[in-house]
Amino acid sequence: MSQVIETKKQVVSEIAEKLKTSVSTVVVDYRGLNVAQLTELRKQLREAGIEFKVYKNSMTRRAADEAELSGLNEALTGPNAIAFSTEDVVAPAKILNNFAKANEALEIKAGVIEGNIATVEEVKALAELPSREGLLSMLLSVLQAPVRNLALATKAVADQKEESA
Repeated sequence: MSQVIETKKQVVSEIAEKLKTSVSTVVVDYRGLNVAQLTELRKQLREAGIEFKVYKNSMTRRAADEAELSGLNEALTGPNAIAFSTEDVVAPAKILNNFAKANEALEIKAGVIEGNIATVEEVKALAELPSREGLLSMLLSVLQAPVRNLALATKAVADQKEESA
């Protein structure tokens, strides 16, 4: 009996550590997905470097309390899976939200974004943000605009002087 309890304590510690170290965590209800759909979802998440696991709710509740994320316990009812990302804040929300749009059986229930509990609406809003590369390209185009406009104005003045000469 004590061996079982020790194993459960280790699992709780593992979940708590993942909740603490992840920059983004999303809890989903996967009830209604068939094996092929779940396999495809796991593949997409794995390719993005996101860990996707199913834990018992009782253990996840204890881990959430241990990680000082007790507000997450409200979402821990029914069959849940948790996506943990240690690198990209947006990726789990984006992949799960896109998959939920294509498969109505997948339901986003809650999330933890950089240590703060997020509602379903906040997770979906995060999913709508452009990727890091997209944001960087937007920033680059904003930074290039004044230089580009100056170059165009200079060229226009030079062309005008050339025509008048």
